[in-house]
Amino acid sequence: MPKIVNSWNDFDPLKHAIVGRADFSMIPPEEPATSEKVPVDSEMRGMWGPRPTETVEKANEQLDNYVAVLEKHGVKVDRPTPLQWNQHIQTPDFRNDSMMTAMPPRDILLTIGNEIMASANSFRCRYFEYLAYWPLMNEYFENDPEFKWSQAPRPRLTDKSYKHNYYDEKISLEDRLIRTANKDFVTTEVEPMWDAADVMRVGKDLFIQHGLTTNRKAMEWFKRYYPDLRVHSVNFPGDPYPIHIDATFVPLRPGLIINNPHRPLPVEQRAIFEANDWQIVEAAKPAHDGPPPLCYSSVWLSMNCLVLDHKTVVVEESEVYQAEQMDKLGMNVIPVPFRDAYPFGGGLHCATADVYREGGMEDYFPNQVEDPTLV
Repeated sequence: MPKIVNSWNDFDPLKHAIVGRADFSMIPPEEPATSEKVPVDSEMRGMWGPRPTETVEKANEQLDNYVAVLEKHGVKVDRPTPLQWNQHIQTPDFRNDSMMTAMPPRDILLTIGNEIMASANSFRCRYFEYLAYWPLMNEYFENDPEFKWSQAPRPRLTDKSYKHNYYDEKISLEDRLIRTANKDFVTTEVEPMWDAADVMRVGKDLFIQHGLTTNRKAMEWFKRYYPDLRVHSVNFPGDPYPIHIDATFVPLRPGLIINNPHRPLPVEQRAIFEANDWQIVEAAKPAHDGPPPLCYSSVWLSMNCLVLDHKTVVVEESEVYQAEQMDKLGMNVIPVPFRDAYPFGGGLHCATADVYREGGMEDYFPNQVEDPTLV
């Protein structure tokens, strides 16, 4: 029987992936985690309900085109089975009036070696999102005898999991930045909570962003679950709404990372990269002044690209400055239109979960330094 699942990083040759769908997507109602994620000046503040049909159709058109491009470059692509996301959900601990989407599988699925694990998301609206990928996980399980199909401990997401009234609407941007610099986030440490898109996999090392969607207790859980891997906590104090590492800190190939210039990695956390001769380069500026309408994410989705191999990268076609930088860094650039899909969950990397990349578990950081961020 063939080996289906294998991936240790985001830059080895990609051969098999899952790309999301926008069908039935919702703007979820406010809840403790989401209300603190949406900027106070966002047009989405206080909105919820079905996404407009025409925007869903445009997003799916771009997602389908993206799939065709990947397949043209030799990548096998699977797609999730969307649910009717407008259903209310309920557990013994909470009730939510709707779910969200199946556009960004990277948020939900974490592939480490031959294992795909469903995450422990802090958003209540995402509690059952893993079900969209259940048919694929079952298929891989039946056809790959080495595949490990797993689920992180499901958080209860009671009110104790959040700091309520974490951000007063009158709080200034400077005060928000002070809080993130002090690692003061909406999530508490009652239980492990994490999004897969907060985890940067680099062989034997996991770099996990501490922010609004992933807490420190999750990192301790990772340390115990993966005793053969080294777990590092990173944070980016220049980001007032820190979620997901892939629009902030993106590895392109061994030894090279682009970093959002507005969210630089703190000096003390750069030591491990410097000790192993990794170059951290400021990402090019976005080509747009802001994100498209009804989008949760920032304009820095410009750097949310998908690396196909050490020399090839897929970039949103209107992000001309990012494409120019990739070219100068020696990457072959594949432009793909994707801005109509941004509002449904992020950029090209967000919309793509690894199933198989050629390569094994390498040690890219043999020189381990005295690291205050090591969990």
